[in-house]
Amino acid sequence: MEKNDFYNQLVIAFNVVVDKHNLRNENVEVFGKVLTAEEAIGNPKRKNFPIVVGKEKLMEATFRGSIGQAFTDMPINFSGTIDSILNLELNNNGNRAIFISTLNAVTTFLKLSDKSIHCKDDEPEECSEALIAYIKENYDSPKISLIGFQPSMLENLSNHFEMRIIDLDKEHIGKKEFNILIEDGNIALDDILQWGDLILATGSTIVNGSIANLIDNNNILFYGTTICGAASLLNIPRFCHMAK
Repeated sequence: MEKNDFYNQLVIAFNVVVDKHNLRNENVEVFGKVLTAEEAIGNPKRKNFPIVVGKEKLMEATFRGSIGQAFTDMPINFSGTIDSILNLELNNNGNRAIFISTLNAVTTFLKLSDKSIHCKDDEPEECSEALIAYIKENYDSPKISLIGFQPSMLENLSNHFEMRIIDLDKEHIGKKEFNILIEDGNIALDDILQWGDLILATGSTIVNGSIANLIDNNNILFYGTTICGAASLLNIPRFCHMAK
């Protein structure tokens, strides 16, 4: 799918929700802030999560007491009406993070989506254990293509399934983690998508734009909080066990 096609679909779907609930013309403020690593994920035993080592930040939007989050490498503080956010050009990671975190907050408030706040401390470990059971129950014993480096998932899933992984971070590419080579997502994407029986992708691909390369796969499962609103509006498969 073309990147613009995906985001056009998402913007249209969000417009429908906003108009249905008469939110566009109300004087509603949506505030975004950048969370520190400790605010976002607490103090996990692992220290190689991208947000802990400073590779990503977590944007947070608040709408009528409901919170929506989005991982991004281009954090921006922002306040404005929902209408102004609906009219943002989604042409960079910063604007997409504002839009996605707002979408997540609004759909959570309307009870269209849930689990919008990232899990903390050692809950990612519990999530990966629950994911193992979920995959075995729903997909049997698939070969898994992991899109994006998430250390607890890579280690725990690799004890049960044959896996390959791609990432876009040059500091990860070419290294082995848990005896699995981290491949270059700019080079190996097509090959790894064809190889895997199950594509397991981080929801933050919706912010960096790479989701457009993944969304047409019938065997895909996204994980995490960033994609919660879009998953509900566009019927995208999602797993997020420990989020709030």
